[in-house]
Amino acid sequence: MKKEQRIKTTEEFSQVFKNGHSVANRQFVLYALPKEGQSFLRLGLSVSKKVGNAVIRNQVKRYIREVFRLKEEDLLGGNDYIVIARKPAATMDFFEVEKSLLHVLKKAHVLKKSKQR
Repeated sequence: MKKEQRIKTTEEFSQVFKNGHSVANRQFVLYALPKEGQSFLRLGLSVSKKVGNAVIRNQVKRYIREVFRLKEEDLLGGNDYIVIARKPAATMDFFEVEKSLLHVLKKAHVLKKSKQR
């Protein structure tokens, strides 16, 4: 993802946590906040040290970024998303991460209508 598509600062994270809506399953928590005048999506990630060591945490983050990259055209643009990984995400492979994230995205109603089934 490009740098302008990432949420980095504490203020940006706080704004999404405060004003966005959240949806969760056992592996992930998703916060979504629509942004006026923003044509692209932005993604913030939070993977706690409870999930695993640095190698595991970085792998989980890479998997999440890749799912968002692949599904970018199916997601509603102009939103800020924050994904928080929970402990079970550490033992998942890419396809399990993808399935779990798609489940959370469907629950949050942020996929385009033609792609929801």
